[in-house]
Parts: sequence; C-alpha cells; structure tokens
Amino acid sequence: MRLRSIGLRLAIPLVAVAVAATGCAGGNDSAPEGAVGELGTTNDINPHPVSDLRDGGNLRLALGAIPENWNGLSNDGNDAEIAAVLRPMMPRAFKTDAAGELTVNTDYFTSIELTSTEPQQVTYTINPKAIWSDGSPITWEDLRSQAEALSGKNKEFLIAGPNGFDRVEKVERGVDDRQAIITFNKHYGEWRGQFAGNSFLYPKAVTETPEAFNKSLVDGINLTAGPFKVQSVDRAVKRIVLDHSPLWWGDKPKLDTITFTILDNAAMIPALQNNEIDAVGIADRDDLRTAQGTPGVVIRRAPGNLWTHLTFNGASGSILEDAKLRVAISKAIDRQGITTALLNGLVENPKPLNNHVYLAGQKGYQDNALPFDPDAAARELDELGWKLNGEFREKDGRVLEIRDIVYNAETWVQVAQIIQQNLARIGVKLTIETKPGQGYFTDVIQPGNFDVGQWSWVGDPFPFSSLPQIYGYYPDNLQGNYGRIGSPELNDLIEQTLSELDPEKAVQLANQVDKKVWDEGHSLPLWQTPGNVAVRDNLANYGAPGLATYDYTKIGFLK
Repeated sequence: MRLRSIGLRLAIPLVAVAVAATGCAGGNDSAPEGAVGELGTTNDINPHPVSDLRDGGNLRLALGAIPENWNGLSNDGNDAEIAAVLRPMMPRAFKTDAAGELTVNTDYFTSIELTSTEPQQVTYTINPKAIWSDGSPITWEDLRSQAEALSGKNKEFLIAGPNGFDRVEKVERGVDDRQAIITFNKHYGEWRGQFAGNSFLYPKAVTETPEAFNKSLVDGINLTAGPFKVQSVDRAVKRIVLDHSPLWWGDKPKLDTITFTILDNAAMIPALQNNEIDAVGIADRDDLRTAQGTPGVVIRRAPGNLWTHLTFNGASGSILEDAKLRVAISKAIDRQGITTALLNGLVENPKPLNNHVYLAGQKGYQDNALPFDPDAAARELDELGWKLNGEFREKDGRVLEIRDIVYNAETWVQVAQIIQQNLARIGVKLTIETKPGQGYFTDVIQPGNFDVGQWSWVGDPFPFSSLPQIYGYYPDNLQGNYGRIGSPELNDLIEQTLSELDPEKAVQLANQVDKKVWDEGHSLPLWQTPGNVAVRDNLANYGAPGLATYDYTKIGFLK
C-alpha cells in the first residue's frame, strides 16, 4: 500500500525525504560529494554494533502535524508522517535490506511460508512471545480481522487500499491460536507485503468494526506491539514522546525515548542548527550548505523512495474528462525542466521519474513516459476542437482553464509556476490555488475539488499492492484514485499483474500497466527524491536507509 505526503521535507528519513527548493533556476551547482543515483543499491546509516553505543538518549525528530488518525490502513491515516511515528511501535511481517530483499521479522513471526499454490495458501506462525501492549497475545484472529476489514466487501470500512485482501477467501486458525492460514480465491504474487512495508498489523479491536476502524484511533493509539510505545501526546506544546514498552520481548532498545516535535517546514533547519532535533531531510541547496556548516552534523545520502507527481481529475463532468485532452496537456509539461530546476546541485545528472509502478533502481524500472512535445500537444488540442482565441484556447465558448491545487509551500508553488509557463505556450490557462496542509486530502483532494493536484507518494518494496489502490477505477470505492480515472482494460491489466506468481512475468505485466496509465493521462510522475539527510555525527544506525527497514533497538548515540 502506497502512502501519500504533502510534506516538503520529512524529518523522519526512515520514510523518505521530500524535496524543497529555494528557486526554480538551474545554474552550475554540482551535486554534493557522495551523492548516489539509484534506489536499491545502498544506504547510509552510520552502522555500528550496539557495543559501540551508550545506553539511553533521546532521538529528537520533527513532524509537520500531529496525526489526525493513527490507523495507517484508513484513507484518513494513509500518511507518510503518521507511518513514521508508528514504525517503532507496530508489527510488520518482514524486514528489508537496502536492496529491498526480504527476511521474516522473527520478533513477530517464527515462519511465513507459501504452503500451496492451488489454491494459494500462506501460513503465518506467530512468535509465541509476541503480545500487545496490554499483555494480550497476538493471535490468528488479529490477522483474520484485518483481512476482512481490507477485503472491500463492507464499504463502510474507509480503507486506503485492499492490499491483496480482496483476493482472500478465508483466514483460518492453524495448529493453535498462534498460527493463521490465509487461503486466496485468486493468486496474489505480492503476498509478502500484506503485513509489511507500509502496512502494519493492528489488533482485532481496531479492525473488527467499521466504527472502530474509521474512528477509534483518531485521538491516539493505545494498543501497540513494538520496542516503543506512546508515552505522551501533548497537543498544547505539539509534541509526541515514545518510550520503552515494558512488555517488549525482544532486544532492549539503546535509546530511552524518541521525541517528535511539530514544526513548520521553515523551522526545521534552524531547529537542527540550535541542537533541538537530531535529523532532518535535506533537499534545498541553501539548506544543504547550512547543514554542512553546522558543527556536529553530517550529510548522509541514499536515494529516497518518495516521488512527486501531479494527478489529473478526469471525473465525469470535469474539464479534463477526455483522456485525449489530458494526454495532450501532459506532452506540454517539461518534466525534465522541472526536475533540473529543483534537483540541480543535489544529484548528478537529474532525471525525471519515468514510471508509475517502479522507482529508479528497482528491478523492473523502465522508461515508459510520454514525450515532451509541445508542438504535438498544440496540434492535438486543435484536433480536439480547442482553438486559440487570443492568449488561450476555447471550445464551445469555454476557456481551457484548469485549476492546479497545491499545498501552500514554496516548492509546490514553484512547480506549479513552471507548469503554468509550459501550458501558457500552447494556450492553456493554469490557475494556481494554494491550500493549507490541514484537510488537504480529506477536504480537497479526496472529494475531487481540483483539476490538477500535486502531492507525493512513498514507494516501498511492494509496488503491486498500490496498483488497484491508485490506478484501478471502482466508482463505489475511491481508495487512492483521487482523479477518478481508469478503464476496464486497465483494471484487467492490474488483475493479471496481481495474479501472476512468476516474478519475471509480473514485471512485464506491471510495465504494461504503467504504459496504460500514461496512455490514459492519469498522472505525471515528476522526480524521485535525492535522499540527502542531515544527521548528528554521533547518531548510529540511522540516516538515509534507502529501502531498508530500521531496527529501532539498535539506533543510538556513540559512546
């Protein structure tokens, strides 16, 4: 399942690092020494054995807001910053390394096996020591309840995506309460990601009913099952503190606490300079220089897994309802120019992201993008009946004017301004409307109050789970397809990809899906984040992880 974000810089690099830029102009800045270019090849976390770390300490991080809903499986809670807070506290079935290779997370499961293919069955054997923070055991019923909630059968569950559970026939008790057997009614090649990546396992109490699923975690989270738990949420001082879970059965964490302070984007670098936080995502050239000049701070680099994009609104009755119109407009947007303007000086040879499914560096990535061809775009608009009348085009007395909805932050506005200039050259009027972060998705994007919208998606090692979430079109089940764009043909391709158990064939099908997404004018990927993270130089096992997961028991400060 793919997470969304509007943050300019996620101060928790364990999720990703969003991009901020002080200006749109290119220039001759060179990329910082040590910058890397492909995800899935490396990470940079200052690795040390725990014997090198001192006991105790407080890891101080920053967030843009207190979570509005702590249920990361819900449409309201499907947010990168919320996931960053949850990761030290919630179960996931697999760990990943920097290359995205998987191993079973034995803190929670002793084994996870594909035990049959006809029908497909997966057997989860739960670690007998694994318990929730109230002392109750993690059992097969927690898996069953979550599978049923995400199945899509009951539309009252406001899910962010099905994550393959719409293909599950049943979840049964195995040899005892500590074993779950999941039987599928359709093949699902990405079964390892159902309780991993960006998808946590929640207790049955959260997923058993729509009311609990949608609302029970709005004000906070009580039942967790990780090395850390919530100590306090102070909305007045805007701070979240995590401390040790006394019932944690695994290795004892070296840190005493993890503190998240709510800060505006512009306040994060000053907070780093003033020794008020220990890590912050960097992508702004000026901020990079400032961080490099701050005593006790180093820059760690590994490609980020967050990518920016713009989504078109193709809902019935919208001005961009016609796929041919969306494609024509897409060809007039200079994605390379946008990427160069924002990333020049941060990475060598900046390139736009040219795939909706895979990130650059992931196996399967290939360039399926539409060409940048404003002359062709102008011809196609003429053919569609949108004729120039003075500065802008018209058809049947209607001006070709589209609204670009952006989060009220400098980078998003600058991207919109570049697009505005691109489209003006072919006679398309783009109006920029800024919105605050509070309610950006729930009040604006999800209801479809936009023609073009900008935000970011966070990738992980399980790209297929997001295909129906974002690119499948199911009129009675929004999920993450906020532009309401799709087709039966695309749905069929997604279905084939999800059903394919042969990894090589699945990659080929996934790229067919991507080509179809481009052809339908669904959305335009812009750039993949550069992955520069400013970190205290004595902080170990933390920094720029790439695709790797963190072991929160091993993060700490050097002796």
